Amino acid sequence: MSTNTTPAATVEVTAKDCNDNGTVFCPNPKMALWSNHPKVFIDLTHDGQGQCPYCGTAYKLKAGEVVGSHH
Repeated sequence: MSTNTTPAATVEVTAKDCNDNGTVFCPNPKMALWSNHPKVFIDLTHDGQGQCPYCGTAYKLKAGEVVGSHH
């Protein structure tokens, strides 16, 4: 029995990619329609990163980017 150890994708985003409240949504517009799941918002204001609970895609702010209360 083998296990899948392939890491989920990581998407680097800029502050401009975020909504006014410091969130991004997944699935993002670049994802294929066949792989869609319900839209979820991922908060990047706490530590500049977050992960989708459905597909495991990680979102993180590019170095030097700031949103919300992230400093």
